[in-house]
Amino acid sequence: MSDGSEIFGEMNARSREVFRLVVESYLETGGPIGSRTLTRSLSEKVSAATIRNVMQDLEHLGLLDSPHVSAGRIPTQHGLRMFVDGLLEVGDLQSDDRKKIDATVGEASDVNSLLDRVGSALSGMTHGASLVLA
Repeated sequence: MSDGSEIFGEMNARSREVFRLVVESYLETGGPIGSRTLTRSLSEKVSAATIRNVMQDLEHLGLLDSPHVSAGRIPTQHGLRMFVDGLLEVGDLQSDDRKKIDATVGEASDVNSLLDRVGSALSGMTHGASLVLA
């Protein structure tokens, strides 16, 4: 199976939009989404048959799966991982953030305290959930 950057290189704008909508629907409902439902959400007007072809291509790439013959599609584990990786942005730390991390690490008295403090600091800096594993 290809890595994420190779797969995204093989996808056109319509495929990326269909993939995004399938994943977002799955995360919202936990169930498969059909081509007819997707046609109502797409930015361009295309037939349900066209969407089924796109979904079949995404299935061939290992990003989507069909729970059974007449169902819509759901993302695979690989597809979900690629979606999440696409959301992550890697950038340089600002000097203020670096100072906060250094101060947090310096205040820890043991490993458990360190992990707890680092998790809280990361969550505060990113305004999101953080999980620190040892």
